[in-house]
Amino acid sequence: MGLVFVSGAFNILHPGHLRLLRFAKECGGHLIVAVHSDRIAGNGAYVPELLRLEGVQSNNWVDEAFIMDEPVSEVIERLRPDIVVKGKEHESKFNPELAVLEQYGGRLLFSSGEAIFSSFDLIRKEFFDYDPRSITLPMEYLERHGIDRERLGRLLEAFTKLNVCVVGDLIIDEYITCEPLGMSQEDPTIVVTPVDTKRFIGGAGIVAAHAAGLGASVHFVSVTGNDAAHDFASEGLAAAGVNARLLVDDTRPTTLKQRFRSKGKSMLRVSHLHQGSISLALQSQVLAAVEQAIDKVDLLVFSDFNYGCLPQSLVDQVISMAKSRSVMLAADSQSSSQVGYIGRFHEMNLITPTEREARISTRNHEDGLVILAEQLRQQSAAQNILLKLGDEGLLIHAGNCKAEDCLTDRISALNSAPKDVVGAGDSLLITSAMALASGGNIWEAAFLGSLAAAVQVSRVGNTPLRIKELLQELT
Repeated sequence: MGLVFVSGAFNILHPGHLRLLRFAKECGGHLIVAVHSDRIAGNGAYVPELLRLEGVQSNNWVDEAFIMDEPVSEVIERLRPDIVVKGKEHESKFNPELAVLEQYGGRLLFSSGEAIFSSFDLIRKEFFDYDPRSITLPMEYLERHGIDRERLGRLLEAFTKLNVCVVGDLIIDEYITCEPLGMSQEDPTIVVTPVDTKRFIGGAGIVAAHAAGLGASVHFVSVTGNDAAHDFASEGLAAAGVNARLLVDDTRPTTLKQRFRSKGKSMLRVSHLHQGSISLALQSQVLAAVEQAIDKVDLLVFSDFNYGCLPQSLVDQVISMAKSRSVMLAADSQSSSQVGYIGRFHEMNLITPTEREARISTRNHEDGLVILAEQLRQQSAAQNILLKLGDEGLLIHAGNCKAEDCLTDRISALNSAPKDVVGAGDSLLITSAMALASGGNIWEAAFLGSLAAAVQVSRVGNTPLRIKELLQELT
C-alpha cells in the first residue's frame, strides 16, 4: 500500500473534509495531511494553526499530520507520495503539485468523496456518551436489605485499597460502523460500506481495566498471539493502569471479535480465534506469573471465555495457590456462542453465570431458577451466586434452599434503554467481587454490580468504569 498526501487549511472539519479524507485513506495505506500554516493560509485561516492541526490529528483516517510552512511542491518533492488527493473543485485549475508528481511517477487524483454518512463526531458519540436518566435504582430492594447509600459510597471508596489479580482470556472487540447501501440485485443480501472502525479491550482484559478504573491495583495475566492486536492490548492496558503480563503464543492469534453495526444496531459478528488449550509450557508461565503477584492480592478473578487460556489443571493449581493464602475468589465462565462449564471453578466466593450457563453446567433444563441456583451452588461449592437473567435482571442466591429460610432475592434490570449489552457481565463480575472483597455483603455487592452493569450498557463498546460514575448514580 502506498503513501497518500492531502493538504489544506482545515479550519473546521466538516462533512466535506471527512469525505475527502476517507477517500484519500482508501487510496493507499498511509495518509499524511499537511495543514497550511497561518502564514501560508493568510486570510483563509480564521482558526490558529495548532488548533487546526489538532482537529486533523483527531481524525481516524489520518496517520500523520504536520504544519506546512513551505510551498506544497517542495513538500511533495521531499515526501514523494504515491498519490496526492485534492478536492474536485481543483480539477480545472492550475495545480503546482502536478509537475513534481510527473517527475517520479506520482498520481494526482480529484475527489470530494461520497455523501454517505453524517459527522464523524456523531458516529463516535455513541461509544462514549451515556444517558443516566435511563437508570433507575431499586428502592424496595435497598430498603428490604437495609442498604444505606452512604455505606455504599464508603464501599466504593474502599476499592482503592484493593489488590486484584485477573486471569483469563483477552479479547479485542472491534466495532465497524457501516452505512447501508441497499439490497443486492443478484441475491437477497444487504449491502453496506464501512465508514468507521473502533477497537476496545474486551474479555478478561476489560475486567482488569474496570478494576483499575474503579481504583484497585491490578495484575492481569493472559495469553495472546504475536500480532498487532497484542500491541493494541498492551498499550491500552498500560494506559488503563493495569500491570499486564501478556504471554505470547505464536500458534494462535489474539482473539478478535468484530461487530458490524449500522444505525445503532449490530448486524453481524465475526470471531477470529483459536479455542485449543494453551501448551503445558505456557500453563507453567501463567502459573508463575500468578504466583509472582499472589502474595499481595486480596481478590483473584477468573474471567473465562473458553478459548483455551484456562485449562482445568491450571485452574485447579491457581485455586489451590489462592486458597493457601486466603485470597478471595470469583469466577465467570461465559459461553454465549460456545460451550462452557462454570461448575469447574470450585469453592469460589462468587460466581456470576447466566441462566443458560447454569443449566449447561447442571444439565438441568426444567427446574425453576431458585432450585437451579441451589443445584449449581452445591455442585460448585460456591458461597454466592449471581444468576444473570438478561433484561429480567439478576437473581441473588446466597444460601441453601433446603433450609427453611432461603436466602434468595432479585434485582430488576436497572437500565431501561441499554445501547450495548456486551459488557454487562464483565462489569457485574468485577464490581460485585470487589464489593465483597472490601467488606460488603452479597446484597450490597449484587446491587453495586447491577449498577455498574447499568452504566456500562448505556454506551457502545467497553470503556473502563470509573468510581465517579457509580457515585453519580447513587446520589
